[in-house]
Amino acid sequence: MEHKINAYNNLLELVGNTPLIKLNKITANLEGNFYAKVEGFNPGHSSKDRIALYIIEEAERRGILKKGSTIIETTSGNTGFSIAMISIIKGYECILAVSSKSSKDKIDMLRSMGAKVYVCPAHVSADDPRSYYEVAKRLHEETVGSIYINQYFNELNSEAHYKSTGPEIWNQTNGHITHLVACSGTGGTISGTAKYLKEQNPNIRVIGVDAYGSVLKKYHETGELDTKEIYPYRIEGLGKNLIPTATNFKVIDEFIKVTDEESAHTAREISRTEGLFVGYTSGAVMQAVRQLEEMGEFNEDSNVVVIFPDHGSRYMSKIYSDQWMADQGFFDSKNVEEPQKIEFVK
Repeated sequence: MEHKINAYNNLLELVGNTPLIKLNKITANLEGNFYAKVEGFNPGHSSKDRIALYIIEEAERRGILKKGSTIIETTSGNTGFSIAMISIIKGYECILAVSSKSSKDKIDMLRSMGAKVYVCPAHVSADDPRSYYEVAKRLHEETVGSIYINQYFNELNSEAHYKSTGPEIWNQTNGHITHLVACSGTGGTISGTAKYLKEQNPNIRVIGVDAYGSVLKKYHETGELDTKEIYPYRIEGLGKNLIPTATNFKVIDEFIKVTDEESAHTAREISRTEGLFVGYTSGAVMQAVRQLEEMGEFNEDSNVVVIFPDHGSRYMSKIYSDQWMADQGFFDSKNVEEPQKIEFVK
């Protein structure tokens, strides 16, 4: 006899509906009200669960994916983890082309989830045959019965957020949101969310966060891809050396750039002040909020939603490693952090 048990059928039913959490301490000196959409509450600990599930299930509806098929993707880590997790549950093979800039933690997690991982050099041009874009394309061509998610150029990327993240934020704020601040990498999160929110209220200000060394901000302002803007930077999942078609620049009002160093320190500060253990890009978006405050963007009536894309556990060997921070030169006279002592009981 089967009894009624209040349980989820599998992890996939937990994707989405992440909480909106008020930020209190880190925003104490800022004008306005600030709320974080904490995507680390997804089962795969990032916003990429949304797009991976949506794109894969759309491929199933179209009959492109069948049990035993292989899913191939280009990823800085989070999308790959989401695809690997979903592949386990749905019975697919998973091959991932990963940037060498991705943290060791991310790469180890992908392998532990059964994915076959190709680590590709980060600081080569997008059309270089060694780039993770080109490697993924080649693997797709060579693998019979495979599909290539291609998140940078897949309209379903932003559509997933248009149908989930946008409505969630609108409902959670009861329509009182005045600003959305989010990082832009593939652009799917900010584009889909912003499109929905601006359809409800076109006066909502949408601000994208970009990295120094990325081309997105200048492209948004001029419509031109300036390769002279491109140089190596450390933040993962933020900025680009190409223009992803998944980004809808029309729904983004402005881009603001943040540095690797300040973003790393701000992520650590979020953990220490709010108790939210967040990733590198969350530090970037919070750093952008601080810079926007200095520019006079907010007032006492502002209701600002920031998207924290992933969980801090993905960055233990990077921003949460004192050694890594020191190696980058991030501990200087301006940013000296006293490490917590470890007491050994004998």
